[in-house]
Amino acid sequence: MEFDLILLLCSVAFFAGFVDSIVGGGGLIQTPLSLALLPHYPVATIIGSLKIPAFTGTAIATSQYLKKIKIQWKLFAIMAIVAFVAAFLGSRLLLLVDNDFMKPLLFVVLIALFIYTIFKKDFGQAKAGKIEKKESIIKGILIAFVIGMYDGFIGPATGTFFIVAFVTLIRMDFLQASATAKLVNLATNFGSICLFLISGKIIWAIAIPMAISNGIGGFLGAKFAIAKGNTFIRYIFIFVILLSICRFGYEIFSSKI
Repeated sequence: MEFDLILLLCSVAFFAGFVDSIVGGGGLIQTPLSLALLPHYPVATIIGSLKIPAFTGTAIATSQYLKKIKIQWKLFAIMAIVAFVAAFLGSRLLLLVDNDFMKPLLFVVLIALFIYTIFKKDFGQAKAGKIEKKESIIKGILIAFVIGMYDGFIGPATGTFFIVAFVTLIRMDFLQASATAKLVNLATNFGSICLFLISGKIIWAIAIPMAISNGIGGFLGAKFAIAKGNTFIRYIFIFVILLSICRFGYEIFSSKI
C-alpha cells in the first residue's frame, strides 16, 4: 500500500481520535473519508478495519479521563452489559431491514439538538447534579439499550448521543458524560471487533498505523478536554452536531437527486 495513502489515513485517524475523545462522533470523520480514500475495498472490510483505531483511540482517551473524573462504576457495569447486547441485536436487525428510513428522523433530531445547545448556554456546563441510584440505574439501562441498538443498527454519532442522554437524564456535566460515554462505547466497539475478527474483515496494514494515530489523537484530545473544561467541550460538541447534520443531510438529499 502506498506510503502517501497511509499517511493521509493516519492524519484522518488522528483528527478523528482527537474529536472523538472529547465529544464522540469520530466515526463521522474517519468513516466517510476512509471510504473515499479506499474505493477499491469492500465497505465491510473498511468498516471492520476502522474498528481497531476507533477502539484504540477510545481506550487511550478513557485512561486519561479515569485519572481525573470520578466514574459511577456500578452504573457503568450495568450499562456496558446492556449496551453490548443491544448493539449485537441492532446489528442483527440491520441484516433484516434497511436503516435508511431512520436518517430523515435523525436529521431533524440533530437540527433540534443543535438549536437547543446554541441557545441553552448552560447545557452540560453546570456541575453534576444528584440523582437517586435506583433512578440512575433505570435510566442508564434505558439509555444503554436504546443507543446501543442504534449503534448496532446505524452507528454515526453514538458517543454524542450518549453524552446528550447522560447530561439530560442522569444530570452529569460534560466531562463526566464524556468519560462515561467512552467507557460504554468500548463495550459496543469490542462486540463489533469480535465479529469482524471472526469474519476476517480487518486489513491490518491499515488498521495498525491508523490505530496508533487515533490513539495519539485520543490521548491529546482527552488532555485538552480535561484541561479546558466544560466550555471547551461545549464548542466541540456543537461542531460535531453540525458535522452530523451535514452527514445525514448529504445522505438524505443526494439519494433523491
